[in-house]
Amino acid sequence: MHFLDKRVNVICDELKKLKIKQRFPVEDWEYKEGNYIHPEDARSDSTPWEKFDCRKMHWYGKDRHYWFRTMWKVPKELDGRRMWLHVSTQIDEWDDGKNPQFLLFVNGEAIQGIDMNHREVFLRPAAVAGEELEIDLQSYTGTLHTEFNLLVEMQEIDADIEKLYYDLWVPLASFGRMEEDDRNRKEIEEILNTAVNFLDLRTPYSEDFYRTLKQASYYLEKTLYSDMAGYKDVIATCIGHTHIDVAWWWTVEQTREKVGRSFATVLKLMEEYPGYKFMSSQPQLYMFLKERYPELYERVKERVKEKRWEPEGGMWVEADCNLTSGESLVRQFMHGKRFFKEEFGVDNRILWLPDVFGYSGALPQIMRKCGIDYFMTTKLAWNQFNKVPYDTMIWRGIDGSEVLTHLITTLGVEQPVSNFFTTYNGMLHPDAILGGWQRYQNKDINNDILISYGYGDGGGGPTREMLETSVRMEKGVRGIPMVRQEFARTYFDELKNRVEGNKRLPVWEGEFYFEYHRGTLTSMARNKRGNRKAEFGLMDLELLSVLASHKIPYPSEELDAMWKTVLLNQFHDILPGSAIHEVYEVTKKEYEQLALQTEAMSEERKKAIAGDGEAVTVFNTVGRTRDDVVCLGDFDAEALTDEEGRLYPVQKTKDGTIAYVTNLPSKGYKSYKAAKTGKAVKEDRTSAPFTLSGDYELETPFYKVKLDEQGMFTSIYDKDSDREVIQSGKRANLMRMYEDKPIYYDNWDIDIYYTEKYWDIDNVERMEWTEMGPVRAALEITRKESNSTIKQKILFYADSRRIEFVTYVDWKEHQTLLKVHFPVAVHTDEAAFDVQFGNLTRKTHRNTSWDVARFESCGQKWMDLSEGHYGVSLLNDCKYGHSVKDSEIALTLIKSGIEPNPVSDQEEHVFTYALYPHAEGWRAAGTVTEAYKLNQPLITQMKTAAGAEYSFASVDHENVILETIKQAEDGDGTIVRLYESENAYTKTKLTVHTDFKKAYVCNLLEETEYETTVEGNIVDIVLKPYEVVTVRIK
Repeated sequence: MHFLDKRVNVICDELKKLKIKQRFPVEDWEYKEGNYIHPEDARSDSTPWEKFDCRKMHWYGKDRHYWFRTMWKVPKELDGRRMWLHVSTQIDEWDDGKNPQFLLFVNGEAIQGIDMNHREVFLRPAAVAGEELEIDLQSYTGTLHTEFNLLVEMQEIDADIEKLYYDLWVPLASFGRMEEDDRNRKEIEEILNTAVNFLDLRTPYSEDFYRTLKQASYYLEKTLYSDMAGYKDVIATCIGHTHIDVAWWWTVEQTREKVGRSFATVLKLMEEYPGYKFMSSQPQLYMFLKERYPELYERVKERVKEKRWEPEGGMWVEADCNLTSGESLVRQFMHGKRFFKEEFGVDNRILWLPDVFGYSGALPQIMRKCGIDYFMTTKLAWNQFNKVPYDTMIWRGIDGSEVLTHLITTLGVEQPVSNFFTTYNGMLHPDAILGGWQRYQNKDINNDILISYGYGDGGGGPTREMLETSVRMEKGVRGIPMVRQEFARTYFDELKNRVEGNKRLPVWEGEFYFEYHRGTLTSMARNKRGNRKAEFGLMDLELLSVLASHKIPYPSEELDAMWKTVLLNQFHDILPGSAIHEVYEVTKKEYEQLALQTEAMSEERKKAIAGDGEAVTVFNTVGRTRDDVVCLGDFDAEALTDEEGRLYPVQKTKDGTIAYVTNLPSKGYKSYKAAKTGKAVKEDRTSAPFTLSGDYELETPFYKVKLDEQGMFTSIYDKDSDREVIQSGKRANLMRMYEDKPIYYDNWDIDIYYTEKYWDIDNVERMEWTEMGPVRAALEITRKESNSTIKQKILFYADSRRIEFVTYVDWKEHQTLLKVHFPVAVHTDEAAFDVQFGNLTRKTHRNTSWDVARFESCGQKWMDLSEGHYGVSLLNDCKYGHSVKDSEIALTLIKSGIEPNPVSDQEEHVFTYALYPHAEGWRAAGTVTEAYKLNQPLITQMKTAAGAEYSFASVDHENVILETIKQAEDGDGTIVRLYESENAYTKTKLTVHTDFKKAYVCNLLEETEYETTVEGNIVDIVLKPYEVVTVRIK
């Protein structure tokens, strides 16, 4: 017989309507506008209540809050019946995150969130006539619409009709993924058709209707869900989930509300479905719930104890993994794992990052040293060009650390398998689950796929329809994957046992480059600068706090709170620049406050360390003995002198007095006194060590520089290496504007065709040599292009090979990308890029589709292009996006997209980048140290005691980077963190100049792994290539 499946579908549609037996409109309410948390808050507020008649009135506005309340008496018609509340507006189109949302309170208790996917609330299994219910609706308009109905009714829903509906619909919904002549489909179809034949639908709700309903239900239960069940050929391990972006099209403040609504919905459905299991990551969300709805938080804790709610995920928030520093990633795990351990007794073992825009090759080591065994994402399935060839694999990081990785393969309903996009907001729907299995690429080693199901971003997570589907798919009907509700951790533990040692288990080496959202390396540049400065500022403050701890207590609580602000703002739609304007108005204030607090606390500690007197104390927070330029403010002297009597000439500039000082102790400080040079220090064009010929040629101790009339570099001749740095006929430090109109996601994306249209910024309004002294020469250039102004101070040093470009931009463009280009005379097909705790190499050619896709990629503090014995590094103090083609290095400076923030980057920008030509490769040239110098300038304290010189800690190998010094989290000792930076096995001596007796090598969470040898004040440390080592001394 033809079209039997269509026939069954018609009957399903009819049953779906018939399940609602009675409806009672709830139309008379009171309301007031305001953002209240609990009913008592709305009641106690002095704003008067107004009448709201649902038949005649609307509520209005974007991003506004209302509170509705009513008293409702159960009518006699509902006595003893299953009673449901249905709430909706007239809005029906999809957008879980931005449409109207509610939190329902009944008799003062938070019951459930109500959203586009959760409109029904089950109130009573047997209502009692005459019972009076106090109903409150905390209501939010969302941000898409401006006018709303309030449509509320009480309903009776017939459980038997609803059950038969799902019994029929669930297997029917799997047919779209089966061949029409598939034997299993044919058998299921015949069973469904036979069941429908039992039904007498002529008189709904009659005695015959219910008698035949039971016959059909019994037949299905036996024939389909018993006789044809129990098959486990393919398993879908399903875990409920609601991915909530901490900010995106909404603010962090709105996320606090979303968490309350979504978690209330999960808790409500858990009451109704005993087999329902749910997981949620991000301790920050749990903190929001604990602060806002402690009563819901306690219920979550109970579900965790019952092993039904899984707090898992590893990090404090689902942080960006390109832009976040290594130390910040450590703190993400430290705070994230600690919260779940202390609050719930759960030790996280999965890094759960479904939605992050690429994954650094340093992550596997960081994960393993933070006690993380497994990694999960789906985002790589968004790639523009290439499909990742595996879904279950070993991910091997830059140091060789390995993590078992699984990519969720859930497809959308009716999505073709050929479209390899997958989702973490999966539907527990037969079509989606069958599609996920068909999409899975490692069937030869595994028959169990992981499904993360539920609506996110305020969509409330799993729905009743999904949970009803699960109940039936758990039977394991032949031809349809068997569903089981289980924790993600259980899935990964079993997956490990299943695939470990299998010769078919593939390995992915290095980074997971994301072939999409490349613009997030640059969007909202001010925010990225705030993050970089906060990261280094807090690390510097921790060092100063250790140095001053004998006089000032270590500020553990303050630092904890400051770090948590940084960690929150590293969420993967905040730091990348892909949130709305209001989000960045908040982060601007937060970063400004962090900077002020960091400066004040640092000042207090510098004074305590350096004492009082007439000297100047210079602090070096880098873990290397250092020669560098120091800014001395309004210091008035001809020179500095140290205890050895060495003179350091100073140069007075409009930015303050500067000097080049040498041999500054690693992670320490040194004091200097004012001195006279015995001769006048001139600041004119004839002063050595610079020679200026006309306006366009400068000779420094390192270079002969030629400029054109537009101020572009046409030649940088390296005197030491006797060679040209710039490609013949090309211009360097060329600023170029590109038309940047992505296909879809404006603030997220740079698409490959952006190079098709551009404008070189040639116009010069001012070009003037403003400094020529013993320390540096300075060229100031002002350019205007389109509506924007760019001012640069280009600095050439007498004692440093760095050429620095201190840049101010007043940017008034939109959908315009700004890059700076350096075409360098270096022959190579690969470039090195700084990443967390190391670096990696990427090809710069376009030989394969993988190379083509990587036209914009991330580097943190530096990138380098080197040939056999020469190279050029490009350093920066707050930029991340890079491109390299035909040996032309480009640093991406500003993006200025228009969605979701229409004024992104249209503001003033301040940043510095530096060119660092060098002999040999970047390793021999010390590029890593130079980048740290640029990012951690020397710090001064005036009016201090003389004669001080101290290094807290140092190492004896240049490739070992001593980065972090802080008090241990438990207060027991001091933590020293270092890493190997050149892919070289190294034995180094860590020298620590403080009283300690023992040293312990720890993991990144500061948990002891073993005690190591101490000889005097020296600790012997062995580092494998790119290894991060943490030492506790006490």
